[in-house]
Amino acid sequence: MMDPREINLSDPKWLPGEKPVVKNVRAAASSDNAVVTRTMLKVMQEGGNAVDAAIAGCMVQAAVEPFMTNHAGTVTFLSYHAKEEKYYQLDSTGTFPADLPAHMPVPQGMGPYAGIPPRSVIPGFMPGLKAIHEKFATMSWDALCEEAIWWAENGHHVSNFEYEVNLFGEDFVTFFPEGRAFYMPDGRFPRIGERFGSEEMAATLKKVAEEGPDHMITGEWADEFIKKANELGWMITKEHMTETPARWIEPIRFAVGEYEIVSLAPPQQQGVFIALVLGILEKVGIRDVQPYSAEHIFYMGHALKMAQYMCGYCQDPHVMQTSSNSYLDERLHASLASLIKGMKPQVDLTSHTVFTTGFGGGSPFVDSMTGGKMPTPRQNSHHDQPSGSCELSIVDSEGNWVQMMNTLQSGGIPGQVVKGIPMVGSHALPNVQGSPMQYYQIKGARMRSVMGNTMVLKNGKPILQLGSPGNVHVTVPQVLCNLLFFGMEPYEAIRAPRMLALQEGGSLLIEDRIPEDVQMDLLSLGIRMKVSGVWDYHMGSFQICYLDQKTNELCTIADPRRCGVADGVR
Repeated sequence: MMDPREINLSDPKWLPGEKPVVKNVRAAASSDNAVVTRTMLKVMQEGGNAVDAAIAGCMVQAAVEPFMTNHAGTVTFLSYHAKEEKYYQLDSTGTFPADLPAHMPVPQGMGPYAGIPPRSVIPGFMPGLKAIHEKFATMSWDALCEEAIWWAENGHHVSNFEYEVNLFGEDFVTFFPEGRAFYMPDGRFPRIGERFGSEEMAATLKKVAEEGPDHMITGEWADEFIKKANELGWMITKEHMTETPARWIEPIRFAVGEYEIVSLAPPQQQGVFIALVLGILEKVGIRDVQPYSAEHIFYMGHALKMAQYMCGYCQDPHVMQTSSNSYLDERLHASLASLIKGMKPQVDLTSHTVFTTGFGGGSPFVDSMTGGKMPTPRQNSHHDQPSGSCELSIVDSEGNWVQMMNTLQSGGIPGQVVKGIPMVGSHALPNVQGSPMQYYQIKGARMRSVMGNTMVLKNGKPILQLGSPGNVHVTVPQVLCNLLFFGMEPYEAIRAPRMLALQEGGSLLIEDRIPEDVQMDLLSLGIRMKVSGVWDYHMGSFQICYLDQKTNELCTIADPRRCGVADGVR
């Protein structure tokens, strides 16, 4: 197997594009980075379990993808423990001190990450990895830090994808001098093919290896973090660093036909969101609909929109009397499905749609502007959710399954870098039910968010696990619909076009692979289609491990939209 240290990430073979299906392996790993995947496989080859591999993967990922994640961000964790035959969930998002006002040091408008100014939060990354390591790991903590230290010291080759993402976030990540010094060590972003590392990050990670995760929770790094926060007017103390510990939660579990879904329970809303969308689609009869027909897109767009609204009532059970059971109720699904079916026109709405939807309305795009071809106004999808996150999917030879997210989201002081650790802060909002990320400023509370870690079970055992960054809430149920209702193979299911929820005004954003006749049918149903890219990385990058249902072979795949790599130990 390839030594991860020999990988050159600027090699075009690691760029986004079609990916192979890896079959018949003893252990499997999928991530959005070749170095991370090979590191996780190396850990399992050397005797580590899936959790060991996940911890090492998270540590390395934050070293080689500081444009997507960092050691001060968030981790969520969903696992199946084979010996116990039990499912576990850990929530370790960033947290808000209960007794301090919001702190937003980067003003609105400084790039996409500051469309809504992010707030400073207490980091969740190290508390989460500490909890996971204490409960499940078999290898020593310092051993799991070795590869991350090597990559921080030696640097990784900058890929075309990394360079593009750096330009995307430039105004934000370079707002402070500390950010410019980290991301632009020579006064510019490192060019494609150049090595990029951080001696300061390496020094911090060496102390993390020696002292454990507490170095960044209550130790020297935490002191420097608090000092920088205080200088910027955020008056946190050492007590705030441990005020709200990582939380173990019973994951949500529910049936879909002959299968079961296990996913993240509140305050994470992915599980209830999936339950609503799939429940509604089941009740509208989606199994009998042609995949990616106008009827399918109509029902999916409405179901996603309805679920987004309803999930505004999903909150942290520590704060509110939230019950997941309400979202699992088939009577609710049937009622919502009835409302959506009632929105299906009895007459052809093409003329109405052409003249009243799109950009500004009142302009007959068809024929007059396109020579008779369908209008597909361009619209970026990244406005709906920041896309900087990394999903890991791992299965070891003992039958332990791990689906995990590590992300720059909701960690630390926006735009700052402390001892080589960059930070982005949190886009969660207080008191905004319509936001996919919301928080209550109460001791012990965790923010409501959407992370995609999800498993599909048959006869009580996992047969597939998946997750993705980038518009997570709407993309996971679409892939599950393709798998469970349309019977697609896993790679076909993630390769298919993805969409956002139906927007106010009658438009729907989808990847640019929908035939013209389907677009015409959508117009007749009152929906104008807008397009993002043919392959839009803001629509996510699924990492999946699964058992082939015909051969029972362990398989793994990566999404074509990003730089993902899936492979296994044979």
